[in-house]
Amino acid sequence: MYDRILVPTDGSDWAMAAANHAFALAKLGDATVHALSVVDLRHFEDDVVGSASEDLSIAEQAAKAAVERVQQVGEESGCRVRTHVERGIPHETVLRFVADHDVDLVVMGTHGRTGLERFLLGSVTERVLRGSPVPVLTTHLDGDGGTLPTYEHLLVPTDGSEGARDALDRAVAVATAAGARLTVLSVVDSRAFTGGFETGPTLPNIREQLQQYAEDAADALVRRAADAGVDADSVVTVGLPATEITAYAESNDVDLVVMGTHGRSGLERLILGSVTERVVRTSETPVLAVTPTE
Repeated sequence: MYDRILVPTDGSDWAMAAANHAFALAKLGDATVHALSVVDLRHFEDDVVGSASEDLSIAEQAAKAAVERVQQVGEESGCRVRTHVERGIPHETVLRFVADHDVDLVVMGTHGRTGLERFLLGSVTERVLRGSPVPVLTTHLDGDGGTLPTYEHLLVPTDGSEGARDALDRAVAVATAAGARLTVLSVVDSRAFTGGFETGPTLPNIREQLQQYAEDAADALVRRAADAGVDADSVVTVGLPATEITAYAESNDVDLVVMGTHGRSGLERLILGSVTERVVRTSETPVLAVTPTE
């Protein structure tokens, strides 16, 4: 499933919550977890020479403590963990590490600390999400952080695109390893038929066509999952895609949302691309964002 999982960490509880997901997935597939802490050199550019050297040493000690914390918890959970401390611009360093070490999954928290200790929050996570050639799992801080998460119910939103099919394949791999059940969700974007049309199909016909397209997209992934040996249910809803996805996940005990990062253009682009980022920002459920295969 995965061989090398990267966990960028600043030592925060948010980063440790993400690390727990890395450990859980590593145990499912016997992967090695790499803990990486980046000392952001931009924080020291304006310091005087002596002060910068001292502050940099303190920052590197904190980074070392951060990766050692991940290593300790991971090894106590029965995982292989390697630690790395590097200097650089955080998102660039993370992406370079992915390429240099053949990482096949990145797991990150979506919040963290502030001040000098802040290195992988908000914009950094989004930049990694946008630039990563491999899937990125993002998670909010949840629970007490002391137990590894389980994956009993996975949700795959679809717009019928290749990106959604790639996400389905990733979800099937996790579902197979974890014994999880799978739900495919297709959302008819209500904004597509709330305006007036001077020519062309009538509004009811447009809605009917979009409804049929959504059902066909969901059914196609259900069949694809069945071909891989995994039973899946399908659900079609109408509304704002990101809102529908997060609401369904939170009201149906979904443990992981698996989404593509790109979709189609025009009316067929229902739920992927920018919607994935909205779900990542707003969902309390962890999100695995899958980049499309070449």
